[in-house]
Amino acid sequence: MEKPNLLYIEQLARGDDSIKNTLIEVIKNEFPGEKVAYYKSLKNKDFKKIKDNVHRIKHKFSILGLEKSYKKANNFEHNLRQNILNLKEEQDFDEILTAISKYLKTI
Repeated sequence: MEKPNLLYIEQLARGDDSIKNTLIEVIKNEFPGEKVAYYKSLKNKDFKKIKDNVHRIKHKFSILGLEKSYKKANNFEHNLRQNILNLKEEQDFDEILTAISKYLKTI
């Protein structure tokens, strides 16, 4: 599995630590609530809300250097639009969320 990293954030910041820190703080502040909303919609089997949450969260995958994970999330979102909840995609998404949660505690 890919490991989250700050390479893209560092590119965006172009050496400006205040920009880098701001971007990191935005992710650290938004991600936990988005994750809770995702799991709540999953529990309720609300496909529209699950899809919306996956869509919102997947962009953080790219920002954290998780390009393969972004593609997996994109496929998951596509299937959710068809009201298909694929167990493997759900498990993969869960693993990615867990990896990001752990990573955000270290930065």
